Amino acid sequence: MPEPQMPVIEMLWETVDPAEALRARFGFRDAASAGRWVATTLLAHWGLAIDRCERIVISDRNALAWVVTPSGRLLAKWSVASSRFAHLSRVARLTAWLDSESLPVSAPLPALDGRHQVELDNVSMSLQRVVDGDLLDVDDAVQVRAAGATLAELHRALAAYPAADELVRSAERPEPLPARITGWLGAAPAHVPAAGRRMMRRLVAAAPPGLPPVQLVHGDFRSSNVLAAGPAIVAVIDFEEVRLDWCIDELARSAVMLGTRFRHWGPVPAEVHAAFFSGYQSVRRLTPVEEHWWDALVLWYTWALVPTGDDPTGWGAAAQRQLDTLLGTR
Repeated sequence: MPEPQMPVIEMLWETVDPAEALRARFGFRDAASAGRWVATTLLAHWGLAIDRCERIVISDRNALAWVVTPSGRLLAKWSVASSRFAHLSRVARLTAWLDSESLPVSAPLPALDGRHQVELDNVSMSLQRVVDGDLLDVDDAVQVRAAGATLAELHRALAAYPAADELVRSAERPEPLPARITGWLGAAPAHVPAAGRRMMRRLVAAAPPGLPPVQLVHGDFRSSNVLAAGPAIVAVIDFEEVRLDWCIDELARSAVMLGTRFRHWGPVPAEVHAAFFSGYQSVRRLTPVEEHWWDALVLWYTWALVPTGDDPTGWGAAAQRQLDTLLGTR
């Protein structure tokens, strides 16, 4: 059992020893030293004295620490991936702006010098309040519909972000949707049936021109990054994968991957896709061209997630059901 004041150390998704990861990746000899460093850093840069550090969760070269302060629970996030520091600062500014536009995000708290992301000693850190909510429940149709509506609201806001060119260079334009799917089909695994390949090619070939322009999108909108409380979505988190793309691509990808979490990567049924789609449409109506791409992208993303070996969570069956539905209606 950990000591009363010693934070619990966990891995978010990797199956490695968290104590060893803490030493090898972040240079802390144990949980207690990591907790003391978090406390010292928050006092020096945010002027906050903490009562205790409860828990530290490690994900790759990033870590999250839940701390208790006299004013409530806070979450400190830091990274030692120096190549990402500039991007993290830009993402923190974006999240703060979304909060100012009344979007449900977990906004970074400004440090004493006003920065939302602080760099120190080869570390980049932000601080935010702990949001009271649970990960999106894909078995709750009301929450799923609300998640779709929230994604549409987020897309509207991201389209208006004034510093988009600073966040993502215009040269980083995405590959056109037809090329993505046909390119994947050219090297698709053998378990993708011929009927599936034909259907995807047919949908791509029939797609009319005139998609709306690419814009900023969240990049990883799914259950593990959406917090809900009852029927309401209270926060969309983790904007680190923000990028330029078409809204319909993120809508379809998110629908397919909505139920995926840190260690559970199973598909959701078609009813969840439909509820999510309906929620999105209630806020931002898709154009006829975008609507055409929905089936092609949902089918593609589902087949792309089918593993080549064992399939314990049933992606293959989900992809076949999606294909059978399209074959029965077209």
